Amino acid sequence: MTTVKKTSDARIHEKLSILADAAKYDVSCSSSGSKRKNDNKGLGDATGMGICHSYTEDGRCVSLLKILLTNYCIFDCAYCVSRKSNDVKRAAFTIEEVVELTINFYRRNYIEGLFLSSGIFKNADFTMERLVTIAKKLRLEHKFNGYIHLKTIPGASEELMKEAGLYADRLSVNIEMPTETSLKLLAPDKNYAEILTPMHYLSESIVHYKAEKKLIKSTPLFAPAGQSTQMVIGATPETDKDIMFTANSLYQKYGMRRVYYSGYIPISGDERLPGIGTPPPLIREHRLYQTDWLMRFYGFNVNEIVNDANPNLDVDVDPKLSWALRNLHEFPIDINTADYAKIIRVPGIGVGSALKIVAARKFGKLDWWQLKKIGVAMNRVKHFVVCSSKDVLFGEATAGAIRHHILSLGKSKYTPTYSPQLTLF
Repeated sequence: MTTVKKTSDARIHEKLSILADAAKYDVSCSSSGSKRKNDNKGLGDATGMGICHSYTEDGRCVSLLKILLTNYCIFDCAYCVSRKSNDVKRAAFTIEEVVELTINFYRRNYIEGLFLSSGIFKNADFTMERLVTIAKKLRLEHKFNGYIHLKTIPGASEELMKEAGLYADRLSVNIEMPTETSLKLLAPDKNYAEILTPMHYLSESIVHYKAEKKLIKSTPLFAPAGQSTQMVIGATPETDKDIMFTANSLYQKYGMRRVYYSGYIPISGDERLPGIGTPPPLIREHRLYQTDWLMRFYGFNVNEIVNDANPNLDVDVDPKLSWALRNLHEFPIDINTADYAKIIRVPGIGVGSALKIVAARKFGKLDWWQLKKIGVAMNRVKHFVVCSSKDVLFGEATAGAIRHHILSLGKSKYTPTYSPQLTLF
């Protein structure tokens, strides 16, 4: 009996090694936004901001059990490590194995929830049904109230999508590529219609269930953390403008909670793709996330950041600073009279600092020292605002001079010390 158990454990460990490694390329595993309360004394809780997060150095969440149900796949997407033509070791979990792993890992405090995706075997419904069954068993049989994120399979039926929304906190359908032309080139088995249809269904269902919940308290939760998607960047020649216009469309049409940008990691010698050995575009990925943030939280229109005149983001400076340098005619602003919408556009001032500025100036005019105490990045802010101080921290300059100055400070890692009596630069 002991020998049988050891053999079984070794088999599970091998599967876990293979399928966890295959899942690492999917970056959309954020777990914020759910409010699934633990009212029945079951396992886990996703109340408030969701679950606890732990991040690797490159920003990816590792607090969830992140695995594929299987890496067998009937599709041959050139950018995917699990494509059918790739010579990799294959494995597949059973439904019970995933359920037991989730519960056992949670009880050992290894994880706070489950992120489950899968290669497609047989067809979309066959695969999606198994993903839904896992979530259903965790919720109903094991009373698991932790976070569950399911990757939905394009082409699956609406009935399965509905069930998935009732048992998972977040659902996501990967858009895969920024344009349909690139999708047809690298994933000829897929098409935008099959991807956008479930997005539309989920968007409408989320709105419907929220509205019904306000009227009927017993209405069940439906994907309370919303839906997200992911696109691969750097595998095809789209500009940053193409990428961000696609993302903006997804936010507006389908109410996406998040769009994730995954820098392509060369894993194939396919002639359609960048060669193996080409470094992944990590700085570009970072700039796209910053642009995404500006669109969602800073009131920027996508056209202001990327457009025909500026189709690609500046890799040397962040997109907010790049925009400000192209629009110096809008600066400087008076930090003591400008409204929040203008303050939030100043390079070096974040959402939290902008709110503090608006609150603090109710008690008096702000000077450089007070701005520094609030926590703004003075090496940037001083170029774009005026305040009650008579000191001039940086005189009038061209966009090129400001850019050079900020970049030189970044390279030297020099952080100036400010005092209310000191005039710098």
